[in-house]
Amino acid sequence: MLHVFRSIPTQMDYKGQKLAEQIFQGIILVSAIIGFIYGYITEQFGWTVYIVMAGFLLSCLLTLPPWPMYRRNPLQWLPVQESGAEDKKSADRKPKRHAKS
Repeated sequence: MLHVFRSIPTQMDYKGQKLAEQIFQGIILVSAIIGFIYGYITEQFGWTVYIVMAGFLLSCLLTLPPWPMYRRNPLQWLPVQESGAEDKKSADRKPKRHAKS
């Protein structure tokens, strides 16, 4: 059963995060405007709240799961360096001198 959950991708790239944030904010804004107008016309504040909540749920459904449209630009990571290469770099450096005050 756990292998099913582990096979689901959970990462989202930076451009995907930006797109998800824009979609989230857009849906919330549009639902708030529509809810306000509809609530004002019907003189029922409850409808405003219901419409904003529906917009929130819709935006969560569209933006929280890492859909494939949010994973189009994966990062290219640097290759792993050997630990010996790091030791050579630190040995080649000259010690820093501190300015006298």
